[in-house]
Amino acid sequence: MEDSPEKLLEQYTKTHPQEVLLVRVEIEGEADEILIFKGFSSSVMRPTAYDPDVPVLPETAKILGIDRLQSPYIPDDPQYIQQDISWAAMLEILG
Repeated sequence: MEDSPEKLLEQYTKTHPQEVLLVRVEIEGEADEILIFKGFSSSVMRPTAYDPDVPVLPETAKILGIDRLQSPYIPDDPQYIQQDISWAAMLEILG
């Protein structure tokens, strides 16, 4: 079974703890931003379920772009490594 985009991104952050991923998505026609850090995902625009088995990034979500940032993430002063990565380009980074 193929891993979901969320699981792939979470796995990446487990092996790259110095990075935070900010994923811009569209979910059911609504914009959302999801932070992924050290294997955990959390929406910055909508409630995140307490149950870690409930995906934050549903399979139906459209990934609009991904930013790689230095950890710790400081919203007022983000330190970008790379911005606006497409899902196809991120798959190459993921290897």
